[in-house]
Amino acid sequence: MDKSTAEWIWQTMVKIRLFEEEVERLLQSGELPGFAHFYLGQEACASGVCANLAQSDYITSTHRGHGHCIAKGGRLDKMMAELYAKETGYNKGKGGSMHIASPEIGILGANGIVGGGIPLATGAALSSKLKKDGKVTVCFFGDGATNQGSCHESMNFGAAFQLPIVYVCENNQFGVGTRISEVTREPDLGKRAIGYGMPFEIADGQDVFAVHDVARKAIANARAGGGPTMLELKTWRYRAHFSGEPAVYRTKEEEAEWLKRDPLEIAKKQFLDKKLLDKTQMKEIQAAAQAELEAAVEFGRTSPEPALESALADVYA
Repeated sequence: MDKSTAEWIWQTMVKIRLFEEEVERLLQSGELPGFAHFYLGQEACASGVCANLAQSDYITSTHRGHGHCIAKGGRLDKMMAELYAKETGYNKGKGGSMHIASPEIGILGANGIVGGGIPLATGAALSSKLKKDGKVTVCFFGDGATNQGSCHESMNFGAAFQLPIVYVCENNQFGVGTRISEVTREPDLGKRAIGYGMPFEIADGQDVFAVHDVARKAIANARAGGGPTMLELKTWRYRAHFSGEPAVYRTKEEEAEWLKRDPLEIAKKQFLDKKLLDKTQMKEIQAAAQAELEAAVEFGRTSPEPALESALADVYA
């Protein structure tokens, strides 16, 4: 990892953390409508993977998608406006938290359906192979999605046709409130790729260097025509499944253990130890991210509401 990549990764991880904490505050105060699924604790996953992508490459996301969108280059102001349900948002205020999309920078959409983005990503990768455009698709999904038929069908198809795609399972240990270990016999979900004849890597999702390394190899392989790879990133969501839900299904002891492995703290120490960034640079990056976030909140807060006559625009089903 070079210094410019380290700077981009730190900036991205900080943006995700600050954005999610602010959204949580705004929801709790009642200023934002609806609810959200927070990406807090998983910042190393999206940042480490997307650091290897070009703007023209594709990603698909999940209901827990803010981090993916930010890491792929999504603008904080347009994302915040979408959460405020304003017409200046990415989906003109009609999609909300779970459906943010920006095809012009390769964000093919967050998705409220568990496993719903996996076939979309596979189709995008098929289009790239047929057009020979050199693009790679990264498909993010959680451990809960691995037991969906859409996951198995898509990964089998991707492997059979050697598509330029990387399937990234962010195993945060729970599907809503169900432990993955209670419904799946094999704890290493990456091993499922063996059944498709697909290579896989299992990495520490709290360590951005580990994530960046496995993603770099998988994305380079896909771009070179080597076909798909499955990555399993073992991580932990710091909050419950969604805002306001009591996380009664996990213990305080295990939460405390995972909180000791904060991905931002791990990254900070590594950047300093490897002399990729210094403390002054990191503080400046954080200050700039905070200023960008504050401007984004003001943009969302003051943007106009969608006009009533636009209610049926962009509605196709």
